[in-house]
Amino acid sequence: MKFTAEQIAGILDGTIVGNPNAEVSQLAKIEEGTEGTLTFLANPKYKPYIYSTKASITIVNADFVPDEELSTTLIKVEDAYKAFTKLLEYYNQIKLNKTGVEQPSFVSDSATIGENHYIGAFSYIGNNVVIGDNVKIFPNSYIGDNVTLGDNSIVFSGGKIYSECIIGKNCVINSGAIIGADGFGFAPDENGEYSKVPQIGNVILEDNVDIGAGTTIDRATLGSTIIRKGVKLDNQIQIAHNVEIGKNTVIAAQTGIAGSTKIGENCQIGGQVGIVGHISIGNNVKIQAQSGIGRNIKDNEVLQGSPALGYGDYNKSYVHFKNLPKIVKNINAIEKKLDGNN
Repeated sequence: MKFTAEQIAGILDGTIVGNPNAEVSQLAKIEEGTEGTLTFLANPKYKPYIYSTKASITIVNADFVPDEELSTTLIKVEDAYKAFTKLLEYYNQIKLNKTGVEQPSFVSDSATIGENHYIGAFSYIGNNVVIGDNVKIFPNSYIGDNVTLGDNSIVFSGGKIYSECIIGKNCVINSGAIIGADGFGFAPDENGEYSKVPQIGNVILEDNVDIGAGTTIDRATLGSTIIRKGVKLDNQIQIAHNVEIGKNTVIAAQTGIAGSTKIGENCQIGGQVGIVGHISIGNNVKIQAQSGIGRNIKDNEVLQGSPALGYGDYNKSYVHFKNLPKIVKNINAIEKKLDGNN
């Protein structure tokens, strides 16, 4: 699909400098731009590339003034990065704008499906499912009985949503994510053998939640595992039963959160963080990658290490950690000298 500079400027409310009829059909980095591609310049470090790029159209900030002649058509906007992001969103909407029900697929007669929906081939839609308007369910997905999917949500290929779970509006569930599998609940008997504890709760994702590929969110034993509004979860994260994550918290890949832990709002949690169960983490907490959290955390703490320390304390301690061999050598020398004086 082709767009002219004039059409793009209209979408972005930008000003054209060059050929308004220049056409593009692909996006590219500025240093890799070729004829027929659209790119952008936001970081001054990449400014030299604007004079050599072969891209047909380049989005730039309104205050950009070239130092030499350009071959690319410019579209000047207030903020080039935000404008390019807006264009990517627009492009993505067009690319994902599929409708209808592909075959073979199974849709229960008791399911309720809104307008402008898409259900890809080999998908399964269970009994009493409620699907809102503009929902896209890509091939090989599973939507269990009594699930609710809010307006404008997307389930990418291979996503699995188990029965009774509730998904809000504008949510994205990426490929291979599993929402609502049983929590890890087993009770030992007198012989040391483990019996499964039934997990009869569900998972609730509030509005505007993004779930990364391969991430798993377990259903509650009783009640709900709750992911609040605006939470963003990266790929391959494990959220155990009865966990609650506060709104607008972001968590990077390979983090694991054990059962019944409560995480506050606006937290930032790095990759490969391990968090024990049955603790509370406050609001605005920042946890560096590969940290281990084994205690309650107050609001606004910044942590690193395993077990995690305050970020400043960790950095001070690390100076000594890396000098331990030298410190030990010095102590041994002092002890030897003291022994020689006795």
